[in-house]
Amino acid sequence: MNGEDVRLRFERIAYAALNSKQQEAFNFQKASAVLADYGFTTIRLTADWRGADFIAQHFNGTTFLKVQLKGRCTFDKKYIGRDLHICFPDRNRWFLYPHDEVLRKVLAETGIADTSSWQNRGIYHFPYLTNQIGLILEPYRMAADETRGLGSQGET
Repeated sequence: MNGEDVRLRFERIAYAALNSKQQEAFNFQKASAVLADYGFTTIRLTADWRGADFIAQHFNGTTFLKVQLKGRCTFDKKYIGRDLHICFPDRNRWFLYPHDEVLRKVLAETGIADTSSWQNRGIYHFPYLTNQIGLILEPYRMAADETRGLGSQGET
């Protein structure tokens, strides 16, 4: 490179400064890293396929999940019956839940079925997790382990 000493400088980006496509790519990479701790590899789809943004394949070779990536906890009537999982971040936590199964519980235990958003638009999302929704989603929380998979020295 012209004999110059080129050094790569890593600078963290501001998530809020990214456009929506960049945020989706960013979230896909973060979700993929967390899913790796649970034995999944991911395949990003260039266009939604049956509502999925990506496929998560477990190392067991038999488990495949169609995943819709969201920026927040979301329920949508158009996802019903599609065997989709919703993946989203909330603060430093990631969640991956089966849409229809959790929707049934949320409709039974909360008042979202009576909201104009659900009735008129068929969609409801939570800008942040309430205590009630947090408890419903707790079984689907994935803990990010930033120390795993780093290939410690001497490991083969």
